[in-house]
Amino acid sequence: QVQLVESGGGLVQAGGSLTLSCAASGRIMEISTMGWYRQTPGNERELVATVPSGGTPNYSDSVKGRFTISRDVAKNTVSLRMNSLKPEDTAVYFCNAHAVVIPFPWKDYWGQGTQVTVSS
Repeated sequence: QVQLVESGGGLVQAGGSLTLSCAASGRIMEISTMGWYRQTPGNERELVATVPSGGTPNYSDSVKGRFTISRDVAKNTVSLRMNSLKPEDTAVYFCNAHAVVIPFPWKDYWGQGTQVTVSS
């Protein structure tokens, strides 16, 4: 089993910055990809950014150039630096890890979510 714990959410004015952090723990054999997703009421959860182990990050078009994802593979942590925040970035942000725990197959694991609110 994998547990993901997030931190760093809060309230910020438009144009400001926040950094989200996530740490994975448990009897993890391997994590392939870690990333961040976000969701607003009544909408589907959407990708923000992901980064494979040893690979290049992927960003949604809406955040590209403003957000930066970083990962420490050895420590099983991932962070998201959010700059030039806009009101439309307001959402619950979820940490994600695609991982395997023997003897179970690969699957996605999710954090509980952290609220980010951007005021205009």
